[in-house]
Amino acid sequence: MQQLLFIETVLKLAGGLVLLLLPLTACSVFGLPKPQSGLWPRLLGAVLVGLAGATYIEGASEAHDLGMAGSGIINAVAASAILTMLALDAAGNSRRGRSILALLALALLFLCLLEIAQL
Repeated sequence: MQQLLFIETVLKLAGGLVLLLLPLTACSVFGLPKPQSGLWPRLLGAVLVGLAGATYIEGASEAHDLGMAGSGIINAVAASAILTMLALDAAGNSRRGRSILALLALALLFLCLLEIAQL
């Protein structure tokens, strides 16, 4: 079981980092439809990195329960990716879209804090 969780963690982390750091290049290399911006591939990459962190926690935990710790990691990574894209001005063209993403990131961070408090 530990080996399977380790393989799952490595695969999710590798795929997530490629999509997070090189979204448009990854789409070209893998023959996927190339979006106009890297927003959606980066968000998918952030989710995969968060899932890799959650899987790692599950494997390292004696209880083998994803629970709050895993959810907190997923939310923290997703919020960090959204805030980074907003800071780099790579998160959309409209003020409304950037505002909604900022609210989503803040909500995810708040949820992460609540989950940490439950540990």
